[in-house]
Amino acid sequence: MSVTSSYASGASEVPLLGDTIGENLDRTVRRFPGRDALVDMATGRRWTYAELAADVDALALGLMDLGITKGDRVGIWAPNRAEWTLVQYATARLGAVLVTVNPAYRAHELEYVLQQSGIRLLAAAQRFKTSDYAGVIEEVRPRCPELEFVVLLDGAPWDSLLERGRAADPAELVRVQAALSADDPINIQYTSGTTGFPKGATLSHHSILNNGYFVGELCHYTEQDRVCIPVPFYHCFGMVMGNLACTSHGATMVIPGPAFEPAATLAAVEAEACTSLYGVPTMFIAELADPGFDGYDLSSLRTGIMAGSPCPVEVMREVIERMGMAEVSICYGMTETSPVSTQTRADDTVERRVSTVGRVGPHVEVKVVDPDSGRTLPRGEAGELCTRGYSVMLGYWAEPERTAEAIDAARWMHTGDLAVMDDEGYVSITGRIKDMVIRGGENVYPREVEEFLYAHPDVLDVQVIGVPDPKYGEELMAWVRMREGAEPLTAEAVRAYCSGRLAHYKIPRYVHVVEEFPMTVTGKIRKIEMREMALRLLVADGGPKGTAS
Repeated sequence: MSVTSSYASGASEVPLLGDTIGENLDRTVRRFPGRDALVDMATGRRWTYAELAADVDALALGLMDLGITKGDRVGIWAPNRAEWTLVQYATARLGAVLVTVNPAYRAHELEYVLQQSGIRLLAAAQRFKTSDYAGVIEEVRPRCPELEFVVLLDGAPWDSLLERGRAADPAELVRVQAALSADDPINIQYTSGTTGFPKGATLSHHSILNNGYFVGELCHYTEQDRVCIPVPFYHCFGMVMGNLACTSHGATMVIPGPAFEPAATLAAVEAEACTSLYGVPTMFIAELADPGFDGYDLSSLRTGIMAGSPCPVEVMREVIERMGMAEVSICYGMTETSPVSTQTRADDTVERRVSTVGRVGPHVEVKVVDPDSGRTLPRGEAGELCTRGYSVMLGYWAEPERTAEAIDAARWMHTGDLAVMDDEGYVSITGRIKDMVIRGGENVYPREVEEFLYAHPDVLDVQVIGVPDPKYGEELMAWVRMREGAEPLTAEAVRAYCSGRLAHYKIPRYVHVVEEFPMTVTGKIRKIEMREMALRLLVADGGPKGTAS
């Protein structure tokens, strides 16, 4: 009897889309001009598909008037809002490459992204909560010579750009869009780097449009659906699985607020009769725990997407029973794969949805290989998960060597995740070859945090690991060796050092001062042993002693 290998391909009778994002939007506008396209709950504004297309075209023409052309990088640095979505589709119309910037970035992170991608125009919010975006931009702008234009989304600069576009000849935009290819790069998304700096995953029209479309297909979206999107637009979860899944089906994008708030999200679902709701598990936990939860009418919900980290079984049951999301789907992927590679189906059991990340998506291949030999393993054996197909990125922007480390000669993307594929093709993620930490859906690579903390004058050496956390899935712990004569660092001291300079989710919650790190006989640091010791330390200490984020 032959042993089945851990390989699966997503056969589908539905063909891949061959459009650019702009062409696909045009098709939807022709089919559903009067249907709701976009609702921004925070401002009370709403657009039909015809109105959305008109504003997208005006913005695209305004950008053209400034001299933005195909291949130019246009950055967007803002929390979720309607203007974010307009920039997404306007840049796609032009063939400009949209660089999505995490709203939590601080000055040194923004400066790196501006320089590394060569952004010509940055669209940004004036400020949000404690973040003074305009002030940070002015601070770093002198060191970013390629940044020619800054357009703040609040007030005159934005309004002026739209007015310039409305006065322009729309035939010019038709001409530009006709010259675009679905294989052109259209989006750069930065993922936390293992060498101290993020990497710019470069994605095409073809990859993200099709990924959004097929995620929506597996959620059974039609023009009748209304999708509540509290997850961030700067990430694929928001702009691909959210926005592109909607516009490729004629569904409605509902923005409950600029940043996630449980009550605002639940209120948006009720007010707009949303049929689908997105979130990482911690978001659903917060919604279920909201004091006013039972007062919201969520009867319109039937589906949604949960991704970012494993979902506890009790949370999944409550999402199905108390929120009515009987068809809720689990998705797995990474920015480099546009992002989704595997997904559960609407009729999968609760057990499948909490113990696996589903089966391979349409037109995608996955396999589980021996990390050392590259040989495809038999089903049931753990190895590295690899994926191939339309969804794999073009590469890391301007970094061919790092691209070659991630994508092999046969175009398989090596995820770095340890996985097992069962006899039915369901994939379970069992760990990570790399040391990436997923904190509340945010990917954090310890090396980036380590390199930042190395600059502390009292730190001799530092290693960062992930430790379990009931709220965020994982939290960061820094193991620190102090310079001779220095006072031991506390979590509070680390927070003070990092605050305003490092994104909040990258700041270690725990700090453990040591004389030496556990090492192998060949001198390599044993992070596995550090994690085991950290668990014992946390248990012995009775839980958190200091919080740095």
